[in-house]
Amino acid sequence: MFETARSRRNSIELVGAKAGTAMPAEMRQALNLRGLVPASIEDFTKQEMRAFQQLMSKPNSLEKYEFLAGLRCINVNLFFRLVLNHFKEVAPLIYTPTVGEACLNYSHIYPFIYPCKTSVGLFITLKDVENIDLVIENYRSTMSEHVDPEIAVITDGSRILGLGDLGINGMAIPIGKLQLYVAIGGLNPSRTLPIVLDFGTNNKKYLNDPLYLGTRQTRPDDETFYDAAGQVLSALYRAFPDILIQFEDFSTDHAFGLLKQWRKRALCFNDDIQGTGCVILGGFISAVEQAGIPAKDQRILFVGAGSAAVGVARQLLDYFIIEHKIPEEEAKAMF
Repeated sequence: MFETARSRRNSIELVGAKAGTAMPAEMRQALNLRGLVPASIEDFTKQEMRAFQQLMSKPNSLEKYEFLAGLRCINVNLFFRLVLNHFKEVAPLIYTPTVGEACLNYSHIYPFIYPCKTSVGLFITLKDVENIDLVIENYRSTMSEHVDPEIAVITDGSRILGLGDLGINGMAIPIGKLQLYVAIGGLNPSRTLPIVLDFGTNNKKYLNDPLYLGTRQTRPDDETFYDAAGQVLSALYRAFPDILIQFEDFSTDHAFGLLKQWRKRALCFNDDIQGTGCVILGGFISAVEQAGIPAKDQRILFVGAGSAAVGVARQLLDYFIIEHKIPEEEAKAMF
């Protein structure tokens, strides 16, 4: 009887995760759900209408974020339908600028934005590293579709947006970034993997916060960091040989260090260094064409020297040297 009850509960969760009130009568009958869910069989348009109405009724962006995060756990199909069909309204809620506020409040809202048993990703501590293969296998066992992830976005929360060291609270960044990839790039959400390396934080605010969900310790030294991160990455590539790993929002030193160690060993890139660099370079090339002023006569000004700014500078420098045959020292003098 216990197995029957558990099977029934799993079936109800399946209804929500895949179709909700749009599940056909025949499927409800096959799953023994008659009388356990509302009788109305709706099309996805009505579901979307109701969800969007609820979303717009929320009084502020953070509550809208919480609603969307909960919806994704309850009905992933409806969530992405809402994102795609109302992208202008929803994109700023699942990523910037709202994701910054979500990160700042992550430890305080976490239990309320993931109401189901669905795993949202991997939270890996230094203590987990020695058993990292088991940790990854634990994640695999929760995957409903038994498919390997094809992309992972990984952060350690040490430099989240312009907000600084947020520790485990930075997990909202990989989650939000992958949701955009699903919506815009057409990826299968079951094949995306958000990861946070919960190696500690140097932010005293969170270390003293009784509700902080992360490891309550300061960040490790460089040797410990690179060793632990290397073990995690090696295990991920062992488990998922074809996975693409995106490094996101690491401190500047570690961002460049990880990229240098892994860029020629495995399929990976750093979004802040390389992704931002590509976008800015494309904009620069277009601006030069519109202005009608040769690239060699341009002067480049940066405000700040974080990983993104340095990455952009390197991209532009390579562009001047390779595409315009400008000598390196002369190209550097343009900055």
